[in-house]
Amino acid sequence: MKRIRFPVALCLAAVLTTFGASRCLAAAAAAGPALADSDCAKCHSGPPSDIAAAGAAHAQVGCQDCHAGHRPASKNNIPKCAQCHQEKKHYEVKGCLTCHENPHSPLKIVIPSNMTDVCLTCHDRQIAQLRENKSKHSPFACTACHGSKHRNKPECTMCHKPHASDMTAADCGKCHKAHMPKVVTYPADVPSKLCASCHKRAFDLLAASPAKHHDKACAACHQVKHKTIPACQSCHAAKHPAGIMKKFPRCGECHKVAHDLNNWADAAKEAAPKQAAPKQ
Repeated sequence: MKRIRFPVALCLAAVLTTFGASRCLAAAAAAGPALADSDCAKCHSGPPSDIAAAGAAHAQVGCQDCHAGHRPASKNNIPKCAQCHQEKKHYEVKGCLTCHENPHSPLKIVIPSNMTDVCLTCHDRQIAQLRENKSKHSPFACTACHGSKHRNKPECTMCHKPHASDMTAADCGKCHKAHMPKVVTYPADVPSKLCASCHKRAFDLLAASPAKHHDKACAACHQVKHKTIPACQSCHAAKHPAGIMKKFPRCGECHKVAHDLNNWADAAKEAAPKQAAPKQ
């Protein structure tokens, strides 16, 4: 068998070329290739699709802004949330993926049951209302009412029977705040029919009255706070001479109740002393 001989110079050139190529490849591997997001999507089609659909602020950054390097060269290229999310109490919570299951669609939040403490890192005003204004709502976990979906606002009528048959869930919020439901307040334009569902007798008397109070809404007199009973003088001042006011210090002695005014004739008969029957 004939041995093939190569020129020494050719052999040396081949060795140097191979060594040079190896060095170039090693340097390129260390620096990492210049990849575009479209290159990542060739293998990882799911995350780009999720970000495009519901990436929120994550859509403003590229793949490599979060994922530095690639395996096996990079042993762990999955970033910690705290790498970017800092300086808020909520970002100190451990286990971000418990609620934010997919970081590529971060605002699709699924909340486990019986959760409260994590919610309070953002919603501190609501818990203050619950604790300072005790009611049957106070002991419940946030998820007992709001469920597993973030920003879910349940309708009061899911648990509570409305005061009247025509009362809607939207009407509840005109008087009650969910986190302090026993502190009942209402705007001046709240419909009187909502008051009538509990205060039917007063409403019926006012509806039948010929006095000017007939035209007033309940909230016009019982302003701001539930169970407020205004003094007549807050609107009418001193309508009678001092002598009469001294003799009848309570307006209702003559005018009965505010919902059924101007029946002083009946009141006067009740207040008048009974006269003895004439002797025969």
